[in-house]
Amino acid sequence: IILVVLFKANIHNNPLSTVIPFAGTILGGLLPGEMVVIQGSVPSDADRFQVDLTCGSSVKPRADVAFHFNPRFQRSPCIVCNTLQRERWGREEILNQTPFTAGAAFELIILVLKDKFKVAVNGAHVLEYNHRVELQRVDTLFISGKVKVDVIGIVPPSSVSSSLKTDVCFFFFIIPFRGELGKGLSVGRVTINVGIFCFSFCVNLRTSGSSDIALHLNPRLKSRTFIRNSFLSECWGPEETKLDSFPFSAGQYFEMIILCDSQQFRVAVNGIPQLDYKHRVKDLIQINQVEVRGDLKLQDIRIH
Repeated sequence: IILVVLFKANIHNNPLSTVIPFAGTILGGLLPGEMVVIQGSVPSDADRFQVDLTCGSSVKPRADVAFHFNPRFQRSPCIVCNTLQRERWGREEILNQTPFTAGAAFELIILVLKDKFKVAVNGAHVLEYNHRVELQRVDTLFISGKVKVDVIGIVPPSSVSSSLKTDVCFFFFIIPFRGELGKGLSVGRVTINVGIFCFSFCVNLRTSGSSDIALHLNPRLKSRTFIRNSFLSECWGPEETKLDSFPFSAGQYFEMIILCDSQQFRVAVNGIPQLDYKHRVKDLIQINQVEVRGDLKLQDIRIH
């Protein structure tokens, strides 16, 4: 498999799905004019799912929820919206219908305005929700319940009007990101499209159900080192750092390609081969998650 990280986003036919429940930081918070875009599908056995825009990610005490968007499918299908403040729910706003269909794909767009959120599903307006919490406090997106999510995007204000007409806009996965690699790795490649980064980031190829990391790629701008390692049986192995030149620059977009062959991973940046890393996990099928963390913008991940 080849894992490729790319600059130009392709939001269609993505083979990855975001692990649910999902919580990601919205770098810089939300601004009026931005759009939160979520593409995915509702499983046929779904009873409900929720999308929450929250003020932090605290569990105890629970972080305030500025906007709770909760489609429900059993009994009388509806959408429940609400706000949680100081661990108390406010008055529910209920739409006694839903544009979501169990077993079907959807595109959910939340348009952020100064005084409200406007929600559209599959291109049609659904509801509006007035702010009950100051917008500048919102910095986290949380998704849970029975839902499959393929893409999460933040569209900046300058792109909103044109994107609705031309579908040209920048979609970013929320960081940290963790996605499923289907039935696991096989010989091929993964492409990762990544945007600007300033200090450090890492790409991990993991095994689900454990803390094992088969491949840990960690470029560090300050020291200009590119660390490679594996975390197996609760222990880091020997680091590999040798590199002819450091291929990353602050504020520059790049494409990383991870080629998985039968003996090793081969990594290229911007089309230039950089390093080889021999497999420390021999059963490639066990490697079934990709994780991206750190100070960067992630635009696309593809498997070829």
